[in-house]
Amino acid sequence: MRALLIHHDHLSFAGPVGERLTDRGFDLEERVVVSAEHHHTPDVEFDYPDPLDWDLIIPMGSPWSVNDPGVASWVTPELAMLDKAHAAGVPILGICFGGQALAAALGGAVERAPRPEMGWVDVETDDPSLVASGPWFQFHYDRWRLPPGAVEIARNAVSSQAFVLGRSMGLQFHPEITPTELESWLTHGGDAHMRAEGVDPEAVLEEVRRTEADSARRTHALVDAFLAQVAARAR
Repeated sequence: MRALLIHHDHLSFAGPVGERLTDRGFDLEERVVVSAEHHHTPDVEFDYPDPLDWDLIIPMGSPWSVNDPGVASWVTPELAMLDKAHAAGVPILGICFGGQALAAALGGAVERAPRPEMGWVDVETDDPSLVASGPWFQFHYDRWRLPPGAVEIARNAVSSQAFVLGRSMGLQFHPEITPTELESWLTHGGDAHMRAEGVDPEAVLEEVRRTEADSARRTHALVDAFLAQVAARAR
């Protein structure tokens, strides 16, 4: 089985999501849309592969918005690729930006959230066997509007947190988070973003370190549930 992980920048990693997929027999191919040298000029062209060549597609997070005109050069073709994959029954697991992109590709929309969410955030769930209740790690300013026919699985007061449509699932949070990933975000602007919102980045990083093992276990369970309950649905 082949899984395509789409990293929109060089600061995102597969973490325990990738670990669990490998455990479950997937061969991972990870592709970076915006390379490190273009991080401050992200209006690049990117040649997406044919999604029908894959058994699973995972679009990951991004420091940019789906609605940012400065990245339309690669967001627009990504939405088309996700729509084609979904229509063909290729399972998709969208994470944060990836979940927002999935929602937009399937007829929903992306909008600014009433306030950003940063750090560990509690989440209400209608199906704890699929998406466990919080806290889950968050770092986002936008939120999605659900696409037609989607079933919302989890939410909080700020935004919808998980939805399922066919063999696809969108997540607003970051189950892949690790101390290494968060350190990379903080070093490249995340520290200032958190402090601007009154969030202590050092305290958040310490909590990510303290809960790393438990977080990985919960993420492994989430991946297992997605594969069993969503990706395994009939086309």
